[in-house]
Amino acid sequence: MKVRFNWCNRTANYFVVFLKIVGVVCSPRLGGNTEILVKKALTSAKEVGSNTQLITLSGKQIKPCDHCGACYATGNCSIKDDMQDIYPHLLSADGIIIGSPVYFWSVTGQAKVFIDRTYALRHPTYRLEGKVGGAIVVASTRGQVQTLALINTFYLGQRMIPIHLGVDGRASKKGEIIEDIQAMTAADNLGKNMVKLITTLTS
Repeated sequence: MKVRFNWCNRTANYFVVFLKIVGVVCSPRLGGNTEILVKKALTSAKEVGSNTQLITLSGKQIKPCDHCGACYATGNCSIKDDMQDIYPHLLSADGIIIGSPVYFWSVTGQAKVFIDRTYALRHPTYRLEGKVGGAIVVASTRGQVQTLALINTFYLGQRMIPIHLGVDGRASKKGEIIEDIQAMTAADNLGKNMVKLITTLTS
């Protein structure tokens, strides 16, 4: 994991390390319950010293992986779409949070396409290796456990470090998640704990 020393006070003889956590909202709906939880996690991470960035997949043009094999040879995905703008943010991040609503006991189509397209970052080496991963899911009834497991399996496949099982919320109507105190608290703790773990790993 790369540590970026952006500023140094030589008189005091200490470094200030600026970390970066990126939150990826994989909901087709802007401003929905998943986005609320991801923003909560990013806000708490920022409060304890991390830089943060929110990426919403809604409205973005991201095509499925077509298994052309170009990334094997070049290390880059050959598909020219909005995913090309996302790759640099993932590579520069110390931690990544993926948030998805539960659709049929799994992630959304947007999330699956996003995950598949990160396959290019495994070549020529595992370029996401060592980054800390956090998972957030929201369902109206059930399916949270399976969906969290899918996201965390992705992290393991990229040789990342899942911080724990993740945050699961329960909501149906837009904005209803704020009434799920347990989920809101868990999202708050997720952001703080990710910063704590990243700091420990990079110290």
